[in-house]
Amino acid sequence: MAVIESPETIGLRPMHDFDEAWKVWPRGDRIGALKAAAVEFRRRFKETGQVTGVRTYELAAAPYPAKFAFGGAAMSVNPYITLRNRMIVVQFTDFEGNLKTLVWEPTIPQGSAEAPFYAQMNEIAGGLAERIFAKYENTIDEGLAQCGLTLADVDYASFDHLHVQDARMVLGTTEAVDDGTHGPYPPLFPNGKLISQRIEADTLKSIHPMQWAWYVQGGLDSVIEENHVLIDGDVELGEGVAIIRTPGHTDGNQSLVINTPEGLWVSSENGVAADNWQPEHSKIPGMKRFARFFGREVILNSNTLEDSIDQYDSMVLEKSIADVNRRDPRWLNVFPSSECATHKRQWPAVPTFTHEGLHYGSIQKRG
Repeated sequence: MAVIESPETIGLRPMHDFDEAWKVWPRGDRIGALKAAAVEFRRRFKETGQVTGVRTYELAAAPYPAKFAFGGAAMSVNPYITLRNRMIVVQFTDFEGNLKTLVWEPTIPQGSAEAPFYAQMNEIAGGLAERIFAKYENTIDEGLAQCGLTLADVDYASFDHLHVQDARMVLGTTEAVDDGTHGPYPPLFPNGKLISQRIEADTLKSIHPMQWAWYVQGGLDSVIEENHVLIDGDVELGEGVAIIRTPGHTDGNQSLVINTPEGLWVSSENGVAADNWQPEHSKIPGMKRFARFFGREVILNSNTLEDSIDQYDSMVLEKSIADVNRRDPRWLNVFPSSECATHKRQWPAVPTFTHEGLHYGSIQKRG
């Protein structure tokens, strides 16, 4: 068995709308090139049609350092915020006219707990962080069941990056895991493929010390490789749905773009709140002033800084693609894949605006 290295074989179409813009040098000129490319992409992509249905489901909540969440810009009494992990279910028509289902961010909390940062936090705090911050709302199959689907109905799955993800639990493994303690894991989605950037998968082969705390060690060991689709850049999956490369937070970071009745939405974890992409509107103390002082239009989610300039440019690209929010036109349709909660205990690091969830069209069971 081997990793699927040609996305065309499963119906994905590589796209090259941003290739030239990413090559622009010096870097100061690249922002303008990406914004210009986004204008052309928006026009072209909207003509491909809209997705047929979108739903979001709360999976779990976990603690996260406020200094990382808001790039050191925000003032906060509590050093931690709560991040709410959400799964996005997208149905669309592929290029052959078939109905397909994509699950974006199918996070499994048991796998996330294996990442060194969270494993050490629980050990040091004696489980206190788990009791205060962690909350479990739905499992992946429970979320799917709410829209009439099962795990077997999923055609594609993907994460914006593989921080705190044990991909073995999604892909399945060919042998037992952790010296026989677990597994072999069966594939989470019996008929589905996991889509990752090739460079993100390569990171798991040799994790750098600056990356170590956030990746599950051995997270791709002994996986069923034929369930893994590696892409190099941007792809369209069908009408109104694309995955674009947005490097920086990790080398292989990527973002979901969908076309809906309320315009284009973009989802990633480059930021954890609308405030990250639009600090000029933020009421979180420090955000607006920090952005103005340094002349920046975005504030990074910065637990890792594999390339902060790339991440900055990726966030500018995301907000250049997204449409204006219908609920509040001051904000854009940039949906954090893990969104900061609004708990009072986080005061004053409480998001100025939250998207909560997406609900469009209908979700149909396969066949």
